[in-house]
Amino acid sequence: MRTGTEMTVPPKSDGLATTVPALESRHVVQVYRRAPVVVTHGRGSRLYDAEGREYLDLISGVGVASLGHANPELARVVAEQASALIHCSNLFFHPYQGQLAERLASLSGLERTFFCNSGTEAIEACLKFARRFWFTAGETGRSGIVALDRAFHGRTIGSLSITADPHYRDPFGPLLDHVTFVAPGDEAALDAAVTERTGVVVVEPIQGEGGIRPLSPAFARAVQAACDRTGALLICDEIQCGLGRTGTMFCFPQLGLRPQLVAIGKALGAGIPIGAALAGERVAERLQFGDHGSTYGGNLLACRAGLFFLDQLERGGVLAHVARMGPLVEGRLQALAAKHPAILDVRGRGLMWGLDLNRPAAPVVDAARGRGLLVNATAQTVVRLLPPLTISEPEIDDALARLDGALAETIGGAA
Repeated sequence: MRTGTEMTVPPKSDGLATTVPALESRHVVQVYRRAPVVVTHGRGSRLYDAEGREYLDLISGVGVASLGHANPELARVVAEQASALIHCSNLFFHPYQGQLAERLASLSGLERTFFCNSGTEAIEACLKFARRFWFTAGETGRSGIVALDRAFHGRTIGSLSITADPHYRDPFGPLLDHVTFVAPGDEAALDAAVTERTGVVVVEPIQGEGGIRPLSPAFARAVQAACDRTGALLICDEIQCGLGRTGTMFCFPQLGLRPQLVAIGKALGAGIPIGAALAGERVAERLQFGDHGSTYGGNLLACRAGLFFLDQLERGGVLAHVARMGPLVEGRLQALAAKHPAILDVRGRGLMWGLDLNRPAAPVVDAARGRGLLVNATAQTVVRLLPPLTISEPEIDDALARLDGALAETIGGAA
């Protein structure tokens, strides 16, 4: 397993720490609340800023830098492809889209793939494919969508319509009609919501932005039973929890779910933008030429990156590494919880974890950054950890020691 740690560190970039934020404040749409860090380069599980500071990165681009930063073999593959051909459009064939789709089919059990540029676009494709499925079947009345409270599926109009938080939704209404939200774990409400007019049920096997909240096996069984009872299609959003993040290739089999559509993104390109909607043959056979498309989707560069990532995951030992590191991280986090009573819960699997606090998590995130550790806050009170899938055991120990210090600094031993 290669981590990229042998790369040379570039020199400090004087002045960027002030000029970059100033320039962005004048010309970039201000929708991101950024930390006061200008990153310039990385290697493995570490990032470096314009002033030469080093950080252990337990965010990894929100799960995107799956093989760490500046992976030398990925850089070689990308450079090789860029020097040959980056893009040709979907008007023509190229060698890699079919290869990547074949690999994903063998890994997921879903026979077809539509390639796009992000997880949000993958969700949009899944929603459109579900609508087309019912239209072709002559059941246009099956327009109902059941999604979960605390769900986050993206920020386009379709994906936002099935994202529960009013903070994201309210400024952009009206959104799609006939969306019902159900509390995860409320099996009775789910059973009432999923009817013969429901076209699709959408779930994240582990809710990421919602606070690293795994679905319980019992609720997952109820979801599958409701879909089986009514014929509703099931979409699994594995954009954050899929592709090795939880120690298995996909998370939905761990829960016994049998989706007809799966959305993936983030980790697949290891930093190169790519997303994909995986579809079973029963859904895919109802799609026609022209039903959907993407200018950049499935371009040569992204597909080469995706193939390299899957090679590393399967044959390069990364998936087995995550499976080994997951219990280790869980044990270290449970020890932190025993030490700091303000930690109410430790949730997650593999290398996807959240510490739920009895107070806002932002001060802990800031204190960790001051100690050279990058984590982030989600769902207000949750410290989220999404390290590169290649992070080593010594790096985990170092990172969690720094997190321990940040917790002590901000919350002490208070309950």
